[in-house]
Amino acid sequence: MDADRLDRFSRQIILPELGGAAQARLAGAHVVLIGMGGIGNPALAGLAGAGIGRLTLIDPDRVQASNLPRQTLFAPADLGEPKVAVAARWLARFDPAVEVAVHQVALDSANAADLLAGADVVLDGTDTFAARLAVADACVALGVPLTSAAVGRFQGQVANFAGHLPDHACYRCFVGDAFDSTDCDTCADQGVLGAMVGTVGSFAAMHALRVITAGVATLGDPQWGRLHVIDGLAPSLRTMRIPKDPDCKTCGH
Repeated sequence: MDADRLDRFSRQIILPELGGAAQARLAGAHVVLIGMGGIGNPALAGLAGAGIGRLTLIDPDRVQASNLPRQTLFAPADLGEPKVAVAARWLARFDPAVEVAVHQVALDSANAADLLAGADVVLDGTDTFAARLAVADACVALGVPLTSAAVGRFQGQVANFAGHLPDHACYRCFVGDAFDSTDCDTCADQGVLGAMVGTVGSFAAMHALRVITAGVATLGDPQWGRLHVIDGLAPSLRTMRIPKDPDCKTCGH
């Protein structure tokens, strides 16, 4: 790292739980971020701020006025533009050294493997089970860790999955096979508060950083298969373990 980069990340490098080796690991990492909505916006800010060297952004949608209260990388001048294009412009202003690729497409089982290949970790903030399961299946097939984040009104869920590793659950072990459908509630149906998705998106970014720096930092272990449930009303946080399903069609026998 040159002097400018060392100065930029100096407050992180001096953390005993991080250090120079982990910062170098972050600089060489490739994260695929799926969904540039309420979770994806704060997650992108957290990952870019930490010094991730390469980011791939995937989202088919364009900026709408109803996005602005919680998708804070966007402004009224961006209405109608592709979310991934606006996010890439923000990233170029924030840190021109970050390598960024964008795909304005809906991820599905047909294109997931191509879009996710080469990632060190995938952070999924999509809002349908069909997309989430396509991501999860591709991650297992490619041997890529998955950070999954979701919000339903005032409940958030974040977990790291490594279904490609022996004895570790994948996302399908958690939700089963009943949700291979685009028919599910979204924030447009249930309502959403910006501060809540901001909390979950930032938590997810931190969780992805644990995966990337495992072995060279003490940010905490990746906590594979442990689902963190955030209650925004209480507020509280509880954790439950997701067991591996031996009959899972993605990661089972």
